[in-house]
Amino acid sequence: MQSELAIVWIYPDLLSTYGDQGNALVLEQRARARGIATRTVHVRSSDPVPRDGHVYLIGGGEDRPQILGAERLRKDGGLHQAIDRGAALLAVCAGYQIMGSVFGGEEGQPVPGIELLDISSGRGERRSVGELAAEVDPALGLPMLTGFENHMGVTRLGPGVRPLSRTLVGTGNGDGTEGCYAGRVIGTYLHGPALARNPALADLLLSWVVGPLPQIDDSWYQRLRDERLAAVLPR
Repeated sequence: MQSELAIVWIYPDLLSTYGDQGNALVLEQRARARGIATRTVHVRSSDPVPRDGHVYLIGGGEDRPQILGAERLRKDGGLHQAIDRGAALLAVCAGYQIMGSVFGGEEGQPVPGIELLDISSGRGERRSVGELAAEVDPALGLPMLTGFENHMGVTRLGPGVRPLSRTLVGTGNGDGTEGCYAGRVIGTYLHGPALARNPALADLLLSWVVGPLPQIDDSWYQRLRDERLAAVLPR
């Protein structure tokens, strides 16, 4: 195991509109509950992205901050280097779109992404707002995902990625799938924050960088999950 887990929260000054910083708090708590020391680095958009982190997080935001975030990540190059050396990444909503080759800007114009994932995104005809539930790719061995989406994105997946899940409720990518993954990189439209609603997803990210994890008490998380899934799934 790592002696200290470095969690890197990218651009909280630009992409932290929907409470996605909570994902860092969940990772801290679940690591520490297993005796793993953590340190969390908040990387502002004026700072270089460190290359030596273990788990990287980037969240959602509005159009202009998303464009600025993409520009700075492209110029910086640190996130690519970190992933190349084995780090894990969870990218949410605007952050998810930035990871692809292109996304829709303020007026729907194409804006270059950072090409970390084989995806492309544009603007849909209507905003998707509400609860989302989705069945995860069986290869990942995770339970159903629950979260909240608020976006106008339509994301197309290329052959270099696999869908993270298939939607039962909600829009997700717009084609019946939600999010994607490749290697140790996960992209999703899920807020909530995503890892508070889906602790097994948090543990997957941790296990990719620290190895197998012992079980911990998930009763609080399970109550939250049961409540939200019961509210949206057909009875």
